[in-house]
Amino acid sequence: MRQLGIFIAYVLRHKPAAAGITLDEHGYAAVDELIDGVRNTGRTIDREILEKLVETDGKMRFSFNADKSKVRANQGHSFPVDLEMEECAPPDVLYHGTAEKYIESIREKGIIKKTRNFVHLSKDAATATAVGSRHGAPIVLVVDAKRMYADGYKFYISANGVWQTDCVPLGYFAEYSE
Repeated sequence: MRQLGIFIAYVLRHKPAAAGITLDEHGYAAVDELIDGVRNTGRTIDREILEKLVETDGKMRFSFNADKSKVRANQGHSFPVDLEMEECAPPDVLYHGTAEKYIESIREKGIIKKTRNFVHLSKDAATATAVGSRHGAPIVLVVDAKRMYADGYKFYISANGVWQTDCVPLGYFAEYSE
């Protein structure tokens, strides 16, 4: 199930063509088309498996539309998509997890989105540590979200609770220490 979830996340966030599908402007794939496309790659999937994957995914990466005819990734896309997120005021502090190998670039350029649509931020240091651990020794940065918001930067929150913004410029973050 884990490998299937990784593949579906790849399809819905980065490369729909890998399953021979297209997404609508809001990032949704028709469920039947996604199932057929995933099956065509030699993987086992049906509606029941997809529903279980969406419901049990620990990161809550996916969501259905109201009638479950469409499914999408909740964030992390590397192509333009309108996830219909509303701007909202962030908490005073948010956290960004990264790997130690990226910290010099961040110290020079700030936190940038690179190939993604947004920079992802966490509401707590533990989540940011887990995120940063995916690519090596983790570094957690504390973001002064309150000041950024007061200075006009926009924040959004995805359906699965990931805070997002266009960038975190120099001067708005510091390295976290417990």
